[in-house]
Formats: sequence, structure tokens, C-alpha cells
Amino acid sequence: MRKENIKTLTPPDLDNLSINTIRFLSIDAIQKANSGHPGLPMGAAAFAYVLWTRFLKHNPSNPHWFDRDRFILSAGHGSMLLYSLLYLTGYDLPLEQIKQFRQWGSIAPGHPERGLTPGVEVTTGPLGQGFGNGVGMAMAEAFLSARYNRPGHNIINHYTYGLVSDGDLMEGVAAEAASLAGHLRLGKLIYLYDDNRITLSAATDLTFTEDIKGRFKAYGWHTQSVEDGNDLAAVERAIRNAQRNKTRPSLILLRTHLGYGSPDKQDSFEAHGSPLGVEEVKRAKENLGWPVEPPFHVPEAALSHFRQAVEQGKSADLEWEKRFSVYAQAYPDLAQELHQVIQAGLPEGWDGDIPEFSSSAKGIATRVASGEIMNSIVSHLPTFIGGSADLNPSTFTALTGKGDFESPHETITDSQGVVGGGWQYSGSNLHFGVREHGMGAILNGLASHGGILPFGATFLIFSDYMRPSIRLAALMGLHVIYVLTHDSIALGEDGPTHQPVEQLLGLRSIPNMLVIRPADANETAAAWRAAIEHQDGPVALVLSRQKLPVLNLAKYPQLPLGVRSGGYILAQTHETSPEDIILIAAGSEVHLALAAREKLEAQGVRARVVSLPCWNLFDKQPVGYKEAVLPPGIPVLAIEAGVSLGWRPYVGPGIEVVGVDHFGASAPGEVVMQKYGFDVAPVTQRALSLLKGHKNIA
Repeated sequence: MRKENIKTLTPPDLDNLSINTIRFLSIDAIQKANSGHPGLPMGAAAFAYVLWTRFLKHNPSNPHWFDRDRFILSAGHGSMLLYSLLYLTGYDLPLEQIKQFRQWGSIAPGHPERGLTPGVEVTTGPLGQGFGNGVGMAMAEAFLSARYNRPGHNIINHYTYGLVSDGDLMEGVAAEAASLAGHLRLGKLIYLYDDNRITLSAATDLTFTEDIKGRFKAYGWHTQSVEDGNDLAAVERAIRNAQRNKTRPSLILLRTHLGYGSPDKQDSFEAHGSPLGVEEVKRAKENLGWPVEPPFHVPEAALSHFRQAVEQGKSADLEWEKRFSVYAQAYPDLAQELHQVIQAGLPEGWDGDIPEFSSSAKGIATRVASGEIMNSIVSHLPTFIGGSADLNPSTFTALTGKGDFESPHETITDSQGVVGGGWQYSGSNLHFGVREHGMGAILNGLASHGGILPFGATFLIFSDYMRPSIRLAALMGLHVIYVLTHDSIALGEDGPTHQPVEQLLGLRSIPNMLVIRPADANETAAAWRAAIEHQDGPVALVLSRQKLPVLNLAKYPQLPLGVRSGGYILAQTHETSPEDIILIAAGSEVHLALAAREKLEAQGVRARVVSLPCWNLFDKQPVGYKEAVLPPGIPVLAIEAGVSLGWRPYVGPGIEVVGVDHFGASAPGEVVMQKYGFDVAPVTQRALSLLKGHKNIA
């Protein structure tokens, strides 16, 4: 191939050259790594090129520009397509990094990772997650534009685009998210479906023969078909049509060919998840008129064409900054508030109205206390939004007087002629329906968009339904708050299907995540403070269904700081000599530990009670602090209505745990707890037996 200059190429030639640059940059990286998925980049390069060069509003020099369009590669296995586009359009992803695709230390990992590669919006890999993330991003844009835009000042005005695959659409999480997106009429959400009809192991006609277009039409989506995904004009028309439809999310079905250009492997599952091989790469290059050598060939004309995005992005960003300055003069309070939420800052005094709960109360469930706390802070945190999986009356997560996030009931045209929007999108209460997995993925999209502090609520047992999304929130370091109620076998009559046993351990084992199980209303208040302030990862607040006594802050002044340290001494013998035994517990079982301590003290046994609401925070404390709370050499009895396995590091080998290592039962909660040994007499006896055994060993 002769050396081309951008000025000497006709537009179709330049388009073709640029598209093949994407294809073969991707293929060379995959072949060098001897690992990856070549089929998608080869087949989807053309329509991705149209989106990125003719529509996508972005600034490669400032990947975090707030009013950029968001692009999600939900089919994360096709990561080299995205990396090629990022490099070519001028993001800080050097070619040398692409040459190290999938290697140790490279910022071009096997699947896209948010926070590692500039320009990657979300971590995708598990199929369907990116689909749900995009719905959350579109919801964030709708909420923020409804709250902050004013006539003549469309400060928040961008699209969310995504590339989705057959596998994405097969996953249940995508179905949940698509159903909600259609209901909400999210008109700025546009997905390009890479309809190549091949999965990793076979053609889709083996497992996936539904009417996809009809399915999404039934969801309330705007749907279009493009018979040839390489027809650039048809792709452009379809995207423009989607943009014009302001009241429905769009799915564009693009018929493509997996491994396009590969003589032997096009339209074969062999091109999906394995390199083409040296000879087939050579033949594909010859087939499409590309030089076989050298690898990683990037024509100057193509690179110059793509790099126009740099100056275009800077110009769009600067123009937005100018418009924001005018907006700030007209609406200084709104502008200041918007700037603060973009920076994820907390306003001074945001927690000033959090109540202090009186110990004279008869008792209060921590889920109820949490609801009061949430309503005390929402007026100070304007983009604190969220909801439950159809469980608001049980999780107490409704934000009083803050409205519902719902689509307009009729078409609304603003002063700029923009159709859609409406005050309903400014409501802070999100209604996810019975869709836990979709909720989890959407929350990640809300958080990754920026400017939003999202929460989602369900019963602890149903956190299993959204665990993949929770794990990805932790992997991305997203500030998502989960309100998980009905936290143990104490919920009672609903029985073992609804009684969480292993869930606490499972959530606590996720890296980069806080799981806080408060003992009472005042620990819940401290837990909410910690959850709001902890901005580099998700937080789960695990709350009780049953009423619990309220700890007296005058008697336990160490409680607020102790909760935020993860664990602390709640009650101890005030003597110079150490206690004989330590009772350590979390959540409702802290009160059982306090009651057992009284029995032990009456029998001359000095006992310390340690409340450990958050293992994750406690583990991060200095060794000196941890040893002051749990001095070595003193026997420890742990008490929690969950599996005992996770407590071993805190109590040591061979020491006692009062736990639940089997499933629950259907009966009133207090009966179940008593039958399972969570009562003062058996716990006291377990403590005495442990102490006796420890003395015998000593």
C-alpha cells in the first residue's frame, strides 16, 4: 500500500483506510499477545468508526469533561476495538501500551477497566453489565439536566451510547435494565447492537432465535435495522434517527460479520475468542489490501483524520466552559451546587440534622432508624438519589417530599426546542421494580456518570441477585450505597428462603468494599456518616427488621468514633488488670453480648464487649489500636447470626463462635433466635466453657 496523505484521499477512501486501521491495529495487538477476541473489532469497526468520528462528543485531552457523551463497550471482550479508538483519537493510551495488550503492567488489559485506561467509562467483561450501566448513565443525565438546566442554559445535555452483543442481550440483567429504560423513556440512550449471529461456541441459531427487534419494541424502545453494518451512510442515518426520537431509548440492529475480512474464519465462532493465527492474519490483510508488514501499521492519513478529535474536543469543552460561566452569572447558587456535586464534594454541615436517638425509646429497628437518617441528610445532598427493588415500605428508603423519578406523561418542548425532559426526572426516588440485578448495574452507571450519589435497597438475602454488580462496583471503586435490610434469621416467619446466613461473609470478602452492620439506631447514624464520607468504593449497610434497644450515647460516648473505626470497646471492666474474656459481636447480637456480660460479671467473670460493625474498617486500623481492642492471649467468643467461618481471624483457631452454619427456619424471629442458641443462658454457658477450656490449656 502506498503512503497516503489525508489531502489526497477521497472521503470514501479515507473512511476505508481509517476503518481498516482500527481492524488491523486490533488484530496485530491480539496476535502479538496470542490472546484475545479478534472477531468483534473486525466486524464492528465500521459502525464504531461512524459513531466516534461523526457523533461522539468527547475530549481526548480531558476524558473527565462532564458534558461529554458516554460510550460503553458492553461487549468488553472486544476491548481492542475500544483501545484502538482511544489511541487513534488521541487519548493518553500510547501505541506501546497497545503493543503490550493483556500483559503485566499494561493499561490495555484483557477487558476494559475504569480508572486504568483513560477514556474507559466502566469496567465491562461480565456480559450485560455494561448494558445496565448505560441505563444508569442515561438516568443520571436526565436527573441532572432536569435539576440544573434552565431556559437558555442546557448545561447538562449529552448522550449515552453503547455497543452491545448477542451475549449482552441474552443475559437477564440486560432484560431487567431494558424494561426499566423503556418505561422511563430515556431518549438519550442509544445502543448499537453488533448482530453478527455468532457466540463463543456456536452460531446464535442454536440458542438465540427470538425476535430481538420485537422484544425491544415491546419494552418501549425505538428500534431500527441496518442490513449492512459496513454501510456508513445507513449507519449514520440510523443514529440520526435515534437522536431525533427524544422519548424512547434506541436499539439499532446492525447486521455484521464476525471476523470480517478473514478468508477462513469470517462468520465462524473460531474468530470469537482466539487469535486468528499468523497465517490467517496475513491472509486477512492481503484480502483487505493492507500491508502485511510491519505490524501495528498506522497510516499517517488515518491518524491525522482520527486526531481531529483532539482539537474538536478541546473546542467543545471550552465552549461548554464559557456557557457554564454565563450560567453561573445567571444562577450562581445552582452553578455552585452543580460544581460541588461534579467534584463529589460534601457541603459543610451536611450531617448536621442527623438525629441522636434516645435510649429511653422502647426500641427501634435499624432499618427504621436508617430511614429517618436518610431523610435528615437528603436536603443537604441534592444528588443523593436512589430507591429499592419494590421494597420501600420494608426497607424504609423512601425520601419524603422529594418526588419520583419518572418519565414525562406528555411531550414537553423547552425554550430551546428540545423535546422531552420534564420536571418528573428531577425526582429523587428511583423505582427499580422487582429487578435487583438490573438495579445493581444501573446504580453503577449512576455512580460512574458522576455528579450522583446513588443508593439501592433490598433484603440482604436478595443481594445475591446483584452480587456481580456489587463486585464490579468494588472493582471500579464506585461510591454506591446498598441498604440491605432483614439481616438475619431474626426476620422470622418468612423462613429460610428469606433468612440470610452466608451473605454477610460473602459481601465482607469482596475487596475494596465496606460492609457495616450497626447494633442500634445510634450506630446506624455513625454508619451513615461513614458511608457518605467513604468515596472510593461501595458500602453496604446491613440493617435489622426487628426492634433493637438504643445504646445510650452518654454511657457509650466512644460509639460514633468507634463505628467509624470499624470496631471498638463498648463495655469493659474498669480495672488495671485485663478482662477474663472478650465477647465480640455485630448488629443485633451486640445486645445479646451485653446481656451475657452482665450474667458473667454477676458470677465474678470480668468480660469485655467489643462491637465490630465493620470488619473492613477495623482491619485497616493500626496494629496498636486493634490489639488494644482485642488484646492477644484473652479468649474471645464471637456472636453473630451468620456463618461462623469469617470470624476465625478475630477469635483464633479453636476458639468459639456462636453462629449459624446451616439454614434458618420459619417461626417468629425471637423463637428462631432462641432455638438456634442466640439467648443469654446458652451464650453465657458457652463463654464459661470457653474460659474453662482456656485455663486448662494455659
